[in-house]
Amino acid sequence: MIKTRWFQIALSAVVALVAVNSLSCGNGRKLTQIEIHPAAATFLDPSPGPNNVILFTAQGIYLHPSVTRDLTSKVAWKTDTPGLLVVTGGQVSPFGGGACGVGDISAESVDRGNLIIGYATATVNDPSNPNCPGGSATKGVVTVALAGPGSVASSPGGITCPSTCGSQFTVGDTIVLSATPSAGHTFGGWTSCPSPSTTSCTITVLKGSVNVSANFI
Repeated sequence: MIKTRWFQIALSAVVALVAVNSLSCGNGRKLTQIEIHPAAATFLDPSPGPNNVILFTAQGIYLHPSVTRDLTSKVAWKTDTPGLLVVTGGQVSPFGGGACGVGDISAESVDRGNLIIGYATATVNDPSNPNCPGGSATKGVVTVALAGPGSVASSPGGITCPSTCGSQFTVGDTIVLSATPSAGHTFGGWTSCPSPSTTSCTITVLKGSVNVSANFI
């Protein structure tokens, strides 16, 4: 009878500990990263309109416990090129007026006083206009998509992602992208890089667009 009593007490203690830990973990969930999907997109028509819209979504990555949540309707959407892109929630369209180029889109959220920002790149192109990205015989566009916490810079300059994740370069030139992970993270490799080497990616600029992704863990 005494052994049974002690077993019941021990079992109750274990159940209580699990409950406390679960509650603590739920209260401790922390937003560590925001990923925007797609990470890069291109408009082949610079005209605004309800049929020329790309829908971006924001995925929040949490720890303790690890979970991913759709934050599309909860983040603050912005662009660094309001004269090129119109951003309404996750809906993005060209500004119009014949403008073309490369712009960055951001999704921001504040968690426990910390500002978390995710980035994506949108290119507005007009293949009939030789001055537009991807529509010139002498100029091409290189864009970088970030997957995970880190940054990428180009040599020669032009790309300083995440603030500027796309730029126009002369066709035939060679540029080198260098990836730097954020503190506490590592570089996981390149996607769609024609010539990768550890944290570097060498690209020969082509007519049209070259899109690569830098993956961080």
